[in-house]
Amino acid sequence: MRSRFRISLVALILLGCAAIAGIWIYQQSRTWLYAPISQLTDSTVYEVPRGSALVTVLRDLQKRGLIEHPRELSIWVRYTRPGFKLKAGEYELQPGMSPIDVADLFNSGKVILHKVTVVEGTTTKDLRKLLADQSALKIVKPSLSSQALLKVLNSTYLHPEGLFFPDTYVFSKGTTDLEILRLAHERMRKELDRAWAGREPGLPLANAYEALILASIIEKETALASERPMIAGVFVERLRKGMRLETDPTVIYGIGDRYDGNIRKSDLQRDTPYNTYRRAGLPPTPICLPSAAALDAAVHPKQTGAIFFVATGKGDGSHYFSRTLDEHNAALQRYLKILRQR
Repeated sequence: MRSRFRISLVALILLGCAAIAGIWIYQQSRTWLYAPISQLTDSTVYEVPRGSALVTVLRDLQKRGLIEHPRELSIWVRYTRPGFKLKAGEYELQPGMSPIDVADLFNSGKVILHKVTVVEGTTTKDLRKLLADQSALKIVKPSLSSQALLKVLNSTYLHPEGLFFPDTYVFSKGTTDLEILRLAHERMRKELDRAWAGREPGLPLANAYEALILASIIEKETALASERPMIAGVFVERLRKGMRLETDPTVIYGIGDRYDGNIRKSDLQRDTPYNTYRRAGLPPTPICLPSAAALDAAVHPKQTGAIFFVATGKGDGSHYFSRTLDEHNAALQRYLKILRQR
C-alpha cells in the first residue's frame, strides 16, 4: 500500500511539475508569439511559393529578420491550428502583426489580388500582348499559335478573334495567361448564348457566330451607347437588301499591321475577305472583342429605314443617319465642311 501511495505521489508531483512547466512555456511563448514584430515597420509583400513547407517559409522570414523562432512557431501552429494549410500566393504583412498573425494570414488564403482590364474593341492579338505584359501572370506558352490556343480552350471555332469577353479580370500572382483566356472565352460564350437566345425574329443572321461578327463591327463603328442599335439597324437593313456593308473597320482589320492610320483608295480596291466594299455580306470572322451592349444591339437593331451613316464632326462621336443617297451625300458634305473649318 505504501509503495502504491509513493508511486501515486511521485506521479502527481511529476504531473504538477509538467503542468507548471507547460504554463511557464505557454507564458514565455506568448511574449514572442503574440507580440508585434518589431522589425515589421512598413507594409511588406511576401510571396509564399507553391508547394512550400511552413517551416521553410518561416525560416526564410527569419533570414529577413521578421521571425525569431521558426521551428517553435511551426510546432505551435501544428498543435494549436488543426487543419492548418499553407496557401501559396502574395501576402501583405502589416505593421503590428505578430508571428502567429503571420501564420494565420498564410492559412487564410487572403492573397493580394491583381487585375487586368480588357477594353471592348480590343483585338485578340492585343489581348494576348496585354496579358504578356502582366508581371503577376505566368505566361505558359507565349508563342502558342491561334489554332493551338483554340485547341487548348476546347473551342469549336476556327479563328480566335472575338471569342474573349472584354471585362476586368481579378487574379492572384502565379495565375497563368491561359486561365484568364479560358475565363474570358467562357464568359463570351455565355454572353453570346444569352444574346442569341433573346434575339428578335427574322434577322438576316444565320447563327450566333454571325451575330458576334456583326456585334464586333458595331463596337468599332461607334463609342456611343445610344447609337449602337441604330448602327445595327443600318447594317441589318443593308444585309436584307443585299447591299455591301462598306464599313471601314473591316477594311482596317484586313490591312492588319500595315495600317498606319489612313485608308487609301488602293486599300478600298484591294480584294480581301475583310474588304466589305468589295465583298457582300459579313466578313469571315469578328474584327474585335465586342461588349455585351454591342451583342445586344446586333440582335435587337433599331430599324428606322436608314441605310447610311456618317460622322457629324461634332467631336462627340455621333453620326448622321440617312435613308437615301441624297440625304447621305448632304450629311457627308456637312461633315467635310466642318473638317475644313477646323
